[in-house]
Parts: sequence; C-alpha cells; structure tokens
Amino acid sequence: MAPSHQHSHSQSFPRHSVVPSSSSMSGSSSMSAAKARQYAHLHSQLAQLNAHLADTENLLRMTAVQAEDMRFLGGYVGALFMGSAKVLGEEGVKGEGTSEQQQSGDEKS
Repeated sequence: MAPSHQHSHSQSFPRHSVVPSSSSMSGSSSMSAAKARQYAHLHSQLAQLNAHLADTENLLRMTAVQAEDMRFLGGYVGALFMGSAKVLGEEGVKGEGTSEQQQSGDEKS
C-alpha cells in the first residue's frame, strides 16, 4: 500500500501566544515610543529635504535666466570689441602710415 500524503493531525506543534505578556508590553511600549521618535525625526528630515529641493529648483531657474542674460552680454561685448577694433584699427593703420611718411620725409631733407 502506498504511503498517504495527507497530514496527520496527531502531531502537535507548540503554539506561541499572540497576546503579549505583561513584561513584553512594557518593552513594546518603549519600542513604539522609539519608533514614533524615529518617524518624527524622519518626517522633519523629509520636510527639510523638500524645502532644500524647492530652494534648489528656484536657484536653478534663476541660473538659467542669468545664463541667457550672460549669453546676450557676451554677444554685445563681442560686437563692441569688433566695432572698436575696426574703428581703432583703421585709425592706427592711418596713423602709422602717416608717421612713417613723416619720418621718411624728415630723413630725406
């Protein structure tokens, strides 16, 4: 005859009480107080993190606006330099040409 795969109810397993005893109740209240304190601390850290994240978002937005302004100023200053180089460069070339002609004229006489 093949062995049966049914569980036997004759075995008894030790059962642990679900109701806490008086000594474990005082331990669980201190554990719950510690957990409550840890949750309060975690909540305050999360609120601080959220505030810092909002500050970072605002700073990043301001940085993006300032970067656009810096790009505009860079183009503006570059245009001023190119314009001044053109104006001063022409005068410098004319001035050097005239001064060289004057010097060579002075040497001939």
